[in-house]
Amino acid sequence: MDFTNSVQYHYEKFPPQNLDYGKIVDSLLKATDALARYDQMLKNMHNSEILLAPLRNQEAVISSRMEGTISTMDEILKFEADSENDLEEAKNVRSEVFETILYQRALLNAQRAMRDGYPLSQHLIRTLHQQLLSFGRGAQKSPGQYKTEQNYLADKIKQKVLFTPISPEKLNDGLEQLFTYIEESSDPILIKTALMHLEFEALHPFQDGNGRIGRMLITLLLWSSGTISEPHFYVSGYMEEHKDEYIDTMRNVSENNNWEAWCIFFLNAIEKQAIRNLEIAESIKNLYEDMKPVFSDALSSKWSVNALDYIFTNPIFRNNRFTSKSGIPGPTAARFTRILLDKELLRTLEESSGRRPALYAFEPLLKLVRV
Repeated sequence: MDFTNSVQYHYEKFPPQNLDYGKIVDSLLKATDALARYDQMLKNMHNSEILLAPLRNQEAVISSRMEGTISTMDEILKFEADSENDLEEAKNVRSEVFETILYQRALLNAQRAMRDGYPLSQHLIRTLHQQLLSFGRGAQKSPGQYKTEQNYLADKIKQKVLFTPISPEKLNDGLEQLFTYIEESSDPILIKTALMHLEFEALHPFQDGNGRIGRMLITLLLWSSGTISEPHFYVSGYMEEHKDEYIDTMRNVSENNNWEAWCIFFLNAIEKQAIRNLEIAESIKNLYEDMKPVFSDALSSKWSVNALDYIFTNPIFRNNRFTSKSGIPGPTAARFTRILLDKELLRTLEESSGRRPALYAFEPLLKLVRV
């Protein structure tokens, strides 16, 4: 590995003491406004968990892809259709698909823990990390344990080390300082989130999985602070599209103490992603509203909204799961799938075979959320 242009961690520089708000106020106002508009839409949704669950899957796919783990939304949803919250199904899928599933589940578990009153803490991130790396390649990389050897951020193709994070000996002090900052700083929340994310990535506390955990923390901090009313804001899409700038701007902080440039990049990411997420969420909501009368007319039943809600939450599903988990009486649910297929509202991905039930897809929703 070539260390020629490696940037060293910024010892004694976090948190920055004199941010130049004159440089960042315009970006801060735009990001705050865009995020507020997105959150207002969330507040107006009576069933945001049903409608926006696909965004969590989308985030899992993109954030994992940034670390070289390639999977598709369809693979993730098919796995979900086949699993009963156990690991048995993992034997039948590519390890990269399961690694993405672990991201989605770790994030969901963190959100549940915080709803139950657990704070955003070192204990929580170690638990997150343990879940994220519990299976596959990551299982060999000390899940839930902080690093004990120096790690590096490298361009593997060019064999160049780009960044040398904090040393293991100084890591505990760095983490203490970071979580004290999160708990006690009076910085505007979007600035706090920007600085938290950068510092976590610069500490790089784990042997593997730092990028994915660091991006989860953005959502969790915005939500736990009340900045967003539901934990459905994900920023990996923008960061993947601007990955080189993302890394270079972070390195620039350690190299040149340029915290303002990082804040501007991060705030721009929040603004642009809020606008995009709002468009996707509104398109999902509009599709849901459009489909209400369609399902009602097609199914002619008091259970039509139950069917619609189940299919929006599980746009790829096995027939037996629909009949047993949708809250609809079994014979009625079985009749519903026949009707929806006849009217081409569902398509068959796999015909039933032996004891394996048919697999169906709700294509209109998948078209909106594929990445």
